[in-house]
Formats: sequence, C-alpha cells, structure tokens
Amino acid sequence: MRKIILGLGVSLDGYIARPNGAVDFLFMPKDYSMAPFFATIDAALMGRKTLDVALQMGGGSFPGSSMATYVFARTLPPGERKGFTIVNASPAAFVRRLRKRPGKNIWLMGGGELARDFLKADLVDELYIGIVPVLLGEGIPLFPSGFPQRDFSLIENKTYSKGLIALKYSRNRPKSKRKS
Repeated sequence: MRKIILGLGVSLDGYIARPNGAVDFLFMPKDYSMAPFFATIDAALMGRKTLDVALQMGGGSFPGSSMATYVFARTLPPGERKGFTIVNASPAAFVRRLRKRPGKNIWLMGGGELARDFLKADLVDELYIGIVPVLLGEGIPLFPSGFPQRDFSLIENKTYSKGLIALKYSRNRPKSKRKS
C-alpha cells in the first residue's frame, strides 16, 4: 500500500513557518539531498495556504514538476489548474481513492492544519522531519493541537552540516484483532 509521508522542515521550537508564512529560516546543507526521498514518491499533498506560499516563491507560477500535486482547499472550486489539482474531499475519502491507484508513496508536504486533519483520520504512515537549529519564538506550528495521540517509532536519524538533523519515524498502529 502507498504510504502517506509527512515530510517538512521545522525549527527547534516546532514551527514550519514564520507567522506570515515565510520559510526563510530553512536551509539545505551541501551534504544533504532530498533526491533519495523524491525517488520514493510520485504525488504531493498540501493545503491552500501552502500553495499560496509556493506560488509567491515561484513568482506567480506553480513550481511544479512531473509529480501529481493535490491541494486541499475549502474556498476554491475543485478541479485541475496549471500544475496541480484542487481537492474539496475529506482527506480520508481522497486518500482512500489515491491509494487504490498504482504508484509510489505520497508526500504530505504542508501545512500544519492539513497535517492535523490527516493525523485525526490516522492517515500518516511516516514522518520525515528536518530540524534546523533555529528558535523562531512564534510561527505556524507543525502540529497544531486537536488530534488524538499517535505513536511512532524512530527508524532513522542522521546529522548533517550546519546542525541539520533528519528524523524518520514509522507509525505504530495497534494490531487488528480478528474475531474467531
């Protein structure tokens, strides 16, 4: 089954962006590469606010690739746009359909509110978190409150130059009990 992987960069104090959405504090050291991660995915999921930031950073055009990109939005009509598709369905309903299609894993790339919705529905299979050594003091939290406890196991941790730490966790789900 295709996994949903929540993958983001975060400050030491747990923020994915400044209060205005800026991510200028994030950096990519020369000894770190996202290529191995990108080789395992072929679809990306994001919220509308993350799309807005991506469009601003791209100068008005979506910085897309050949990867299928889906944007969860309540305020925009559903359908295909230039480089992405707007989705109005619930995360659970959409992911159920997406996982039935053949393909690689699926990157849940942002933002915090969408991550909360996915955690509420227990859709996140792995966390891939890059922690940068900066304290912002305020901003948009990676994990806003409002979802039940979810347990994960550390499967990988790596340290890179400039103090970046990459952590990978796998979701611990209770074994389903079979009725005899």
